[in-house]
Parts: sequence; C-alpha cells; structure tokens
Amino acid sequence: MKRTYVVSGSASGIGAATAALLRDRGGRVIGVDLRDADVVADLSSAEGRTAAVVEVRALTDAVHGVVPCAGVAGLTGVDPALVVSVNYFGALALVRGLHAELAAAGGAGVVLLASNSVTCQPGWAGDVADLCLAGDEDAARAAATATEAVQVYPATKAALAWWARREGVGADWAGAGIRVNAVAPGLIATPMTDRLRADPELGVFADSYPTAIGRPGRPEEVAATIGFLLSDAASLVVGSVLYVDGGTDAMLHPRVPVGWHPGPVNGTSR
Repeated sequence: MKRTYVVSGSASGIGAATAALLRDRGGRVIGVDLRDADVVADLSSAEGRTAAVVEVRALTDAVHGVVPCAGVAGLTGVDPALVVSVNYFGALALVRGLHAELAAAGGAGVVLLASNSVTCQPGWAGDVADLCLAGDEDAARAAATATEAVQVYPATKAALAWWARREGVGADWAGAGIRVNAVAPGLIATPMTDRLRADPELGVFADSYPTAIGRPGRPEEVAATIGFLLSDAASLVVGSVLYVDGGTDAMLHPRVPVGWHPGPVNGTSR
C-alpha cells in the first residue's frame, strides 16, 4: 500500500527536503503551503487552517504521516503574534484536523518541528509558550506583542515539543496508533536562515553558536531524521524530541538541556 503524507511548508527548506525524501521512498506527498503546493492555504488564520484540512481530506481517506514544517522566523520587524499563529496553532490545527485520517492509516506518525533555540537562546518568552500549550491563541498572541519576534520563536517551538511529549503518549495519539515526536534542528542552511543573516540586528548572531561538525546543517539531513521517525524502524520512538543540530546543544549543555520545563502561565519557572 502506498503511504500518503501531508507536509506543510513544502515549497522550500526543510519542508521541501522532507517532501522530496518521502516521494523518493515511494510515498505520496500532499504539500501545503502559501504557493507551489497541492493545497494552497494560509495557516495563520482559523479559516485558512480549516480550508487546508478540508482540501487534504478531499484528496485522501488515510494519512500515514503529518509533518507541519510551515513556520515564521523570529526576525526583526516580524509580527510576533503571527509567529504564534503559524508556528504553533497552525501546525497543531493541521495535525488535529487530520486525526481521523491518521488513525485510519493503521499506523501513522506525526513529526513536529521544534528547535534547539529553546535551549541555546536565553531569555525567550516563557509566558507565550505556556499560553500556547494551554491552547489560548488570543492570549498567546497578546502576550507575544509585548516582546520581540526573536523571543517568541523559541517559545512556539518549546510549546510544540512539550505538546509532543504530553499528548504523544496519550490514548488519543499513541493509543490510536499514531506516534507523535519532534525534531529540534539547529542552524540549517535554508532560505529562512539566509534571511536571518541579512537581518540588520540579528544577522551578527546567525553563526554564533558552535557546532561539533563546524558547519550549518542541510535540509536533507533534517529530512532524513524526519523520515526515520515516520518509518517502521522508529516504532518504539514515542513522545521524543531529537536534536538535529550538529552537536550545538550538547556542547553548550553537556549534562542536561536547559529550558525544556514548562512552568506556570506567568512563565516564571522553566
């Protein structure tokens, strides 16, 4: 049986590399993006998310994997509320909206895109992460507007990692035969990181974190990890967050990663 996968952000970067890998392995990929995709939709709005799910459902009855790669970088001048809506709520709306199709596949996987910025970038907005995890988009967007997008981006990625760990082991997901995991990439050579380097304020930090391999990652390297997590070879991997960052987090935190523990809604405990 040919496997069907849904990949958002499929037009570029990690999403494009993941779609290409899954197709090369014989899978059918339904791409979702703002352009150049099977399903053209804007995941920043409730209407766009609903439309995306409806259009995917019109194309297939079963989904063997969902990889929501669509995201907004936390760059200078970017609306921090938009980062919240796309990165967290847009991603999970696609995953939740296709739950029935994932369950119908008889063994499926979800891979969320977290980030090593959660542990490697200090001072990010913990209150935004907590409100995301609580499912309150309006409150999370409001909290995000009190800071800069650069501090909101890791918050959305932390919330995705926490969601994968909290929900992935439950009856609705693992109990329904749907394995939920996340990857946490570091600096990857994509159009998003090209924009980071061009940022007038943040560009100086683009290559500031060390890596054990001495170079940025490539999209296809992250895609290979995603492909593994979606495969039968990863049948025992549930609720995990895998670093795919060339060793950056291990170099900065050789004993215990920092920043992963959700605190109260005011974000005072991490």
